[in-house]
Amino acid sequence: MANTVMQDLEESISRLGFYPELVKSAVNDGLLGLEPSAHLVHLETHIDNAEIHRHITVLAIAEELLMVAHLDDQQLDDEGESVMAHVNVESVQISALRSVGMSYSYPQPQQFEQTTDPSEISLTISWTGGQRLDVQPAQCPDPTCTADHGYTGVAPSEDVVLRVSGPADGIEAVHRARDFAKELRRRQLGL
Repeated sequence: MANTVMQDLEESISRLGFYPELVKSAVNDGLLGLEPSAHLVHLETHIDNAEIHRHITVLAIAEELLMVAHLDDQQLDDEGESVMAHVNVESVQISALRSVGMSYSYPQPQQFEQTTDPSEISLTISWTGGQRLDVQPAQCPDPTCTADHGYTGVAPSEDVVLRVSGPADGIEAVHRARDFAKELRRRQLGL
């Protein structure tokens, strides 16, 4: 029996072992009964003070739809015995995507060849015009200056940002992220 994209998606979710049944249920809700043609599953871990936070993002293309499912967990007590999972599922028409961006990092760029793999890739997808505002005090190049130079910042439009790192996630994960991003861009542009 041939392995379908949906079977591969479910196996990818199960392999990561982060609430797989809950994640699969959320993905099924978001796909609305459609069969995916491409997918990307990414698990991240963040350490914040004394807590470890994990979250998983699943992206799937199904016909003219981009399904985005995101799940993270939160400890509700110091012992970690009481945990809450937060699940967000969004289904977006690919024609509504405003931007699909890819950023690559290459170590030792002076040695770059066409076959060189990036060490990491960041995928940014936007559709709602929602923005994140990063503000910080403006810096002055004069180290003796004591004046208040106000604030500076950026307001990038982004709904999903995924960073996949070769050293952390493996080079195959970087390849999968790049392939998914290229397919999504082709669909977005109608190619």
